[in-house]
Amino acid sequence: MSTLNNLADKIVNAMPKLGSGERRIAVGLYRLLAEGEPVSPERLAETINLSGSTVRETLSRWPGVYYDDTRAVIGFGGLALSEMPHRFQVDGRNLHTWCAWDSLFIPGILGKTARVKSTDPITNEKISLVVEPEGVKELEPTDTVVSFLAPSRGFDADVIQSFCHFVHFFGSRESGELWSSEHKGTLLLAVDQAHELGRLTNTRNFGEALAKP
Repeated sequence: MSTLNNLADKIVNAMPKLGSGERRIAVGLYRLLAEGEPVSPERLAETINLSGSTVRETLSRWPGVYYDDTRAVIGFGGLALSEMPHRFQVDGRNLHTWCAWDSLFIPGILGKTARVKSTDPITNEKISLVVEPEGVKELEPTDTVVSFLAPSRGFDADVIQSFCHFVHFFGSRESGELWSSEHKGTLLLAVDQAHELGRLTNTRNFGEALAKP
């Protein structure tokens, strides 16, 4: 647990520090985006009862926010409407996540179950799992592990390249170790460990905003 707590501290320190209103904006945006449609700042503001100017100004300061041509959000903090490596199905809607770990912590923010499909980047083996806020089930293969990289600096607009590209599912520890041996600074976590790391970071990042409205 000390290893997970240390990792959680590093992740939280790499993220923008969120006040109460900012936590509401982040959690609200995740939950609206999970409905499968672009999210306008105005719709988000109305949903969480904050002003549109406050929401727009806050989003403009955050890394990892992606927009369509109408300036509606189509990607945020690991969750995307566009196709990415990890398929993430919630309430029958097909979404995607930027990295393997995103698919493990985002269900805790949504308060919903996700069906996840991915591919081992070494063997091309198909990986599937069901992720609930409380844990993981139906993991195939059962020996699947997750590569991870402890952030050494703050997350910025380069977060997909500097962090997400190092965080994958592997169908076996052997496959993960082969990949990790060629990527300095990475480590391997059991899927349950990675899920628990997500729970720890969610609690520290979002606190009371995680309570269902």
